[in-house]
Order: sequence, then structure tokens, then C-alpha cells
Amino acid sequence: MNTTPQTEKFRNTLDREGAAYGVTLTAEALDRLSRYYELLNQWNSRLHLVAPCSANEFATRHVLESLALLKHLPEGASLADVGTGGGLPAIPCLIARSELRAVLIESSQKKAVFLRESLSQAGLLDRASIINQRFEDVVTPSVDFVTCRALDRFEEMLPKLFEWAPVKSTLLLFGGETLEMQIEKLGLISSRELMPRSEGRFLFVVKRIG
Repeated sequence: MNTTPQTEKFRNTLDREGAAYGVTLTAEALDRLSRYYELLNQWNSRLHLVAPCSANEFATRHVLESLALLKHLPEGASLADVGTGGGLPAIPCLIARSELRAVLIESSQKKAVFLRESLSQAGLLDRASIINQRFEDVVTPSVDFVTCRALDRFEEMLPKLFEWAPVKSTLLLFGGETLEMQIEKLGLISSRELMPRSEGRFLFVVKRIG
């Protein structure tokens, strides 16, 4: 594929830094992630899908941190990505693992249009669907995992998200120490993993027992 210098930097960073995140990507996955990165850049100035950042930072903070979920997802797992925005973390995970399935929930209609275009270009429409509503207005889908990376008022919405998640599902939540305090305040049991190259960003694993 023909790539811009920024896309080449993005791709090289994925290849170079992947091991630190426990991620190994095929050449095909690198190609598809690179196309996703280019498409997101084209739409980002209009939709503010992610904060402006360098190609290197997008590769590590956005894509590789998203792919840190993979070690928690057994083969054939299904997930709901709540407040997915630009498709993070679901789209990179779907690209990297061909047997995963996902429901992407996004309240912004314009972002939902971007998501559909992204899934179409990546050939993922057979394994992913988009719901253009707030999660609390959506009937809980039958999934194994619920993930959330950048939901508005995340700490405030956590009790609703936990009640909404399917019983016996696992929540995979991205955040910092304030999110951890909210998890503890709700009396939930969780484990946390520090993101590589970070001092304060964590992946929290929370079981929805009953």
C-alpha cells in the first residue's frame, strides 16, 4: 500500500512497540490498521474523534493500548464497546483478531457515520454492528465483555454502566486513579494493569457477578 510519511511512522511504531504491549501483528493487520489511521485522520478535524497527536502517540496510546485487551478475550469472544467514539478500542481488536465480534455503541450520529465507513473499509461489517444511541437507552446486548475507553462523565456513569452490563460479563475499563476510587466506592472487585509507557493509565478488569 502507498503510505504517507506519518502513516509509515505509525506503522513502524506499531511494529517496534507491539511486544511491550504483548501484541504481535501480521503484515495484513498492519496494513488494515494503517488504513484505519489514515481514515481517522481525514475525519478527525471535523468530528474530534481523538485529541490531536503524533503518529507515534496514536500508535501507542490509542491503538496498542486498545490491543492490550486481547489477552483478556478468549477465542470467539463478543464485546460491547460503549461510547466508542472513533472506534477505540473495538476496531483495532477486530482487525487484529478475525474471530472476535463487537457491538459499537455511540450516541453521536456523525461519529456513527465514521464508524460505519471504518468498518466497511476494514471489511468488518460481518462481525460488528453499530448502535447510534446512548448506552442507557439500549437493550443490553448478549456479549461476554463490556469495554469503555472514553465515555463522557465516566466516573459518574459507572454505576449505570455496571448495572447495564450483562450478568457474568467482564468489564474492561480504561482510566486513572479516579476511576479506581469510583470502582472501590461501588464495592466492586477489580484488578488493574498499568499501561506500558504510562505512569497513570490503567486497564481495570471488573467481573459482573450478579
